[in-house]
Amino acid sequence: MIKLLRLAPLLVALSCNVIAGAGEAAPCRQALALGLDVSGSVNSHEYRLQLDGLAGALQDPEVKRALLNTPELPVRLMVFEWSAPEFQRVLLNWTPVDSLETLTRISQTLATTRRAPAPPGTAVGSAMQFGTTLLNQVPECWKHTLDLSGDGLHNMGPAPHVIKSGLESTGITINGLVIGADSQDATDTRLAQIGELVAYFQARVIHGPDAFVETALGFEDFQDAMTRKLLRELAAVVLSQIPTNHGKPDQ
Repeated sequence: MIKLLRLAPLLVALSCNVIAGAGEAAPCRQALALGLDVSGSVNSHEYRLQLDGLAGALQDPEVKRALLNTPELPVRLMVFEWSAPEFQRVLLNWTPVDSLETLTRISQTLATTRRAPAPPGTAVGSAMQFGTTLLNQVPECWKHTLDLSGDGLHNMGPAPHVIKSGLESTGITINGLVIGADSQDATDTRLAQIGELVAYFQARVIHGPDAFVETALGFEDFQDAMTRKLLRELAAVVLSQIPTNHGKPDQ
């Protein structure tokens, strides 16, 4: 009986810890939502280059190191595709990237995904809305980043600058990866087109103090551009400033 009485406070403390932890999600240093453009301007070959390019970028040695350097505080990754206002399709739901096996599984999922029928519009504003809604699902993450890839200007649905104006107090960062046309002829217009897209994304789409636009000179350059962009995004959280109690960093 005496031993049981002595153990009682410890058992109560352990029970309280279990109950408290049951309703809390594991800490996460960054939530990264990746939105891929599958509008009518993206043909089947270009669709494949996007998904295979993302899968390849996630297997880049530097990207793997950046993702896995603190597995106890993982990056949470999700991937979706978008076109018209009514079309957003989740390819990978929120997944903590905490091991090489997880990264391999994610890349395999992307490499084996097949295209679904999608309407032809380019609704950048709707993609921004969808992505920010997804980021709100993981409040336990310290940093929230939406990354939108696109090869054309917004042409239907809510305007991107209107959606952007409503994000001022959310702490969400939106980055862009713009893709030039793939023409290889002597009258190559990719540089002019990509300049227009970069200016549009800078003015109307990207959001947050560290927001940026990466460029791919055609879908064949998508993997290299995605690799550069991921490395830049993942470097945004200074790991040397992680508190020892793994709580949320001081604001």
